[in-house]
Amino acid sequence: MERRKFVKDCCMLAVGLPVLGTMLGSCTTRYFAQANFSNDRLQVMKSEFQYLKKEKLVERDFVFVKLEGEFPICLYKEAEGNYSASLMQCTHQGCETHLEGKLFVCPCHGSEFAIDGKVLKGPADSNLKTYKTETDDENIYIYI
Repeated sequence: MERRKFVKDCCMLAVGLPVLGTMLGSCTTRYFAQANFSNDRLQVMKSEFQYLKKEKLVERDFVFVKLEGEFPICLYKEAEGNYSASLMQCTHQGCETHLEGKLFVCPCHGSEFAIDGKVLKGPADSNLKTYKTETDDENIYIYI
């Protein structure tokens, strides 16, 4: 292989891989659950955590709830039917966090938060805003 072609191919690869990674990462969509608001609480049906995949019922670990004009809330299904709800706004400078595995990560300055909203890594020095949740047989309630 010619040196010039080798250098050109390496440059194309160096530019192409990050672009491809971004494109593939954007193929995953966030699922926004339907929620009803009344009496200072959001009501989300537990069935929002279920979907069909190849004719098989699958459970989501989390869903997002969008409030008009505000950051989304991540409603996370914990063990034994408990749920946590955290506002996805970083407490450092107000950027929207992203869920990466079981961590909220701020893309602006790298703060990391546990799924319950507690700060794991700064520069943020306060926890994410979290909301009290309750459940019944069919619904999850998020108290705003």
